[in-house]
Amino acid sequence: MTKKIATAGNDGDKIRSDCFVSLELKESGGLHIEVQSKVKTLFGDDILAVCKKALAFFGIENAEFFIDDKGALPWVIMARIEAAIKQLIESEKEFLPEMIEENTTSSQKSQFRFSRLYLPGNTPSMMLNAGIHKPNGLILDLEDSVAPAKKPEARFLVRNALRALNMYGAERMVRINQGDMGIAELAYIIPQNVNLILVPKCESAGYIKQLDIEIEKIKSAHKITMPTWYMPIIESALGVEKAFEIATASKNVVALAIGLEDFTADLGTRRTKEATESFYARTRLVNACKAAGIQPIDSVFSDVGDMDGLKENVKVSKSLGFEGMGCIHPRQIPVIHESFAPEADEIDKAKKIVHAFMEASEKGLGVVSLGSKMIDPPVVKRAETTIHLALRLGLLDENWREEFNA
Repeated sequence: MTKKIATAGNDGDKIRSDCFVSLELKESGGLHIEVQSKVKTLFGDDILAVCKKALAFFGIENAEFFIDDKGALPWVIMARIEAAIKQLIESEKEFLPEMIEENTTSSQKSQFRFSRLYLPGNTPSMMLNAGIHKPNGLILDLEDSVAPAKKPEARFLVRNALRALNMYGAERMVRINQGDMGIAELAYIIPQNVNLILVPKCESAGYIKQLDIEIEKIKSAHKITMPTWYMPIIESALGVEKAFEIATASKNVVALAIGLEDFTADLGTRRTKEATESFYARTRLVNACKAAGIQPIDSVFSDVGDMDGLKENVKVSKSLGFEGMGCIHPRQIPVIHESFAPEADEIDKAKKIVHAFMEASEKGLGVVSLGSKMIDPPVVKRAETTIHLALRLGLLDENWREEFNA
């Protein structure tokens, strides 16, 4: 053992809901723990108890330990201490918070994914209460939003968040890193009931199949039966060309997302508001998803202050066949949900088409018409999709056909 001092967490005057810890191992002298906190009078004893418990759990008996608390919850403190300890000693033990009941639920392959909110995986202040904004999914991000030097300790924080953070019914998602780093992160998140894994910069079906193998090993070891879905993110020209292969690489792939910032960089062009430079890629991805029977998810809209622009962007996205998009700010969520949901005139038209189809079927007629117009099967299918969506969103009563018989 050469390294004897380690730090973890975030420090500074603007940090909140987090802590900074420093650990120095000693040969003798026992434990010396210093707690610094603005709420020390109220919670100093509780913070000290968590620190003592964590150090004892890993067998640390001789050390200088310092914690500067900025209002961190226990599961955050636990993650920071463990991250520091494991820089100094090798241990397979995990100092885990209790799993709350809300984080034991599974998600469905075909459930709504209109919105997914990105949360930096090393910033607990942005995780707390994020679920109250009601996104369809919350993404604990281990990739681009985490500085390279902080990625190892972010794993512990994301792991603990999957156990202890109430996400208020949002699908629990994690974006892993690329390649071998992403594979290594599976051991931290798969045992914690993660619902969906986002796979960044995906360019091959082979990597998805590798995920299948590694995840099955972990699930078998932990006796996990809950499904783990994948949402590969297509962010390069090669990824676009391989979209259908990726979409059909595993039964666990439920969606493909497109990341336009990296995609346009790969093309050597700039991302524009008109998005003409990415039109081919977006339609190619939608087509691959529809052919594979999964959900196409559009890229994030980066201007968090332009709600009108966001609404127009979603309108175009929906017209291309996308079924959701990413968010980088909670204020985008209501606009996205409202814009992806069927509009009143869409629902009304779909009701008339589906009713005409059902009435013709009940009479044994082979031809379906609405007024003087014949209705083709693809039109009926599209109307049925709208009705199904409206029912699931609560925009339509399940007894809606009764109005035609009134």
